[in-house]
Amino acid sequence: MATSIGIMDSAYFVGRNEILTWINNRLHLNLSRIEEAASGAVQCQMMDMTFPGVVPMHKVNFDAKSEYDMIQNYKVLQEVFTKLKIPKHIEVNRLVKGRPLDNLEFLQWLKRYCDSVNGGIMNENYNPVERRSKGGKDRSSKSSLKSTKSLPTTTLNNSGSGETHTLNPNNASVPKQLRSSGGAGGANSSAEAQALSKQVTDMKLSMELLEKERDFYFAKLRDVEILCQAAELENDHVCVAIKKILYAADAKESALDEAQEYLNQILNDVDAEENTEA
Repeated sequence: MATSIGIMDSAYFVGRNEILTWINNRLHLNLSRIEEAASGAVQCQMMDMTFPGVVPMHKVNFDAKSEYDMIQNYKVLQEVFTKLKIPKHIEVNRLVKGRPLDNLEFLQWLKRYCDSVNGGIMNENYNPVERRSKGGKDRSSKSSLKSTKSLPTTTLNNSGSGETHTLNPNNASVPKQLRSSGGAGGANSSAEAQALSKQVTDMKLSMELLEKERDFYFAKLRDVEILCQAAELENDHVCVAIKKILYAADAKESALDEAQEYLNQILNDVDAEENTEA
């Protein structure tokens, strides 16, 4: 089984979108960002799906927001690993910070492990929504892990004609009395609708381009991180400085100054040592 995966293993080249699709399809969730899985609840339920009955789901908090609550989820996960004799160390302190790179790496490992157990075949008898509702904390609609639900329908009763119409947000049926009656007003509405439709299309194209650009630079950062984590370079001063930038916790401030200060200190120490020897 994939309990120990090298940093150059193909598992760590699985993209963010594939990981999110894997999670959403199997657990009937609607995550859009890797860091939404930072609470550890998703990881617990993936193990519950892979090994039914092994995870005490009543201890898993899907509404965990604070680091304390997240840590409790990871304690449950670590206990499961210990019970199954999985020699995988969980970097809890990094994961609960919500860092995309750290969480992506752990989810990449988890996917490889789960696939190695069941060959990537989904357990059709497993009901993820039911398992979440029966175990753990109360699942509110404000949960950060958003289950996909069908939208409610609304009934309109036209008392004048006795007709009843049903409005469904996914496929709305509008009474004739509420529709445009045509003429100049109808033409204007049609033109406005076309203009809005074009704006939506343009925005979607722009978003796709931005996502591609983001994924491109994300992949570059991931390559740099993998290189810096190599055993022979892990303690290299330049690699240490680069990791200070990659793992900076405060997104509002640049860690470049700290990295430069670290390198300058190393250089000063080297110069002082050479002067002493001279």
